[in-house]
Amino acid sequence: MTRLVLTPAERDAVTAAVVAAEATTDGETVTIVSERSDAYHDVGLHYALVAVLAVPVAAAIWPALLLPGNGWETGRTHDLTLLLIAQAVAFLIVRFALAWMPLRLWLTPQATKARRVRRRAVQYFRVAAERRTAGREGVLLYLSADEHVAEIVADAAVHRAVPPERWAEAMAALVDAVRDGRAGDGMVAAVAAIGAILSQHFPKSAGNANELPDRVIEL
Repeated sequence: MTRLVLTPAERDAVTAAVVAAEATTDGETVTIVSERSDAYHDVGLHYALVAVLAVPVAAAIWPALLLPGNGWETGRTHDLTLLLIAQAVAFLIVRFALAWMPLRLWLTPQATKARRVRRRAVQYFRVAAERRTAGREGVLLYLSADEHVAEIVADAAVHRAVPPERWAEAMAALVDAVRDGRAGDGMVAAVAAIGAILSQHFPKSAGNANELPDRVIEL
């Protein structure tokens, strides 16, 4: 079962922040929160394979550590059998240890997590916001909680008008709050910052319709 990142009160606060932000701009913000963006099973497999390769390296450097007697000896075929068993044991130990998600996530390089979060954010943007507004003024704010990584993906008109670095303040406020265990506060602050930027480039016009959902989506 997916763990909910936000409390009901926090969800209401984020929704209210979206409504308030969109009152001053034609731009629209979609908020999506996910527990994590990937299972990182391949990371566990990679570490297990490294453990397998480390066994013969260790046997070559310290033969007496893995092999009885004086280490490698010509004609002792059971040395190879012991080495293969040691490799299998190393693989299973690491693989089962990294079945525990917190450890697997902790050992995943930050660059890998950032790439997976970005990829998932773009996928959600294409479904939830891209070309869903008449003026191509939609913005997706995506938070992947376990990775402590957030992404902002903008539709065509917003992307042309707003340099990517303008979103840095909103991203920093969100990530800092998530690390402090205040995901709701971070989302509210980020939505407000996004709304302020959008209002500068896409001020509210008469008759502008609300084309995207205001409520926060948890996946």
